[in-house]
Amino acid sequence: MLALALDKYRGTHPLVLAIPRGAVPMGALIATALDGQLDVVLVRKIGAPFNPELAVGSVEEGGWSYIAPYAGRIGADATYLEQESAEQMYIIRRRRALYTPHRGPYDVQGRVVIVVDDGLATGASMKAALHAIRQRHPQRLICAVPVAAPDSLEDIRPLANEIICLYAPQGFRAVGMYYADFPQVEDAEVRAALGASAQTERLAG
Repeated sequence: MLALALDKYRGTHPLVLAIPRGAVPMGALIATALDGQLDVVLVRKIGAPFNPELAVGSVEEGGWSYIAPYAGRIGADATYLEQESAEQMYIIRRRRALYTPHRGPYDVQGRVVIVVDDGLATGASMKAALHAIRQRHPQRLICAVPVAAPDSLEDIRPLANEIICLYAPQGFRAVGMYYADFPQVEDAEVRAALGASAQTERLAG
């Protein structure tokens, strides 16, 4: 459904950047449908103290971080945020080495870039991803998600040239509620998707 909504970008050889790990299978399908190129944009959520599923911020591969305005009110002080950011950056570096061991991220400058996630709850990860990509001067930056909390969608709107969201229900609770099947995506699946995309690029070239 997202690929259909993005069909106008077929023919532009878009760069589809999926937020791992959950969005990678979706990103692979979209990249194939649009004759685009697949990569990952590495961002990590900073979870709240005693509730890691609640995002109080996020960090991205280049080191930029977003801290939510409510972070301090729920116990995420400066020391906690520094420690958590360092831990998440370590995971990001490890994932880059695992997912694309022979290269860094693809160059986005001058390209149509579509950033894909499996849904937006707080939107923290997408906010970090879009901020990071904007600094690298894409021709056009699109955020594409199947489902999102309406407030989070509005929060990220200034960071993209276009937002495509299939469903933004009032009373949004959790991304997984809107999927018939919401399995855990493993590192092996991410590596396989990126490898298959790279092989397709080589054959096309």
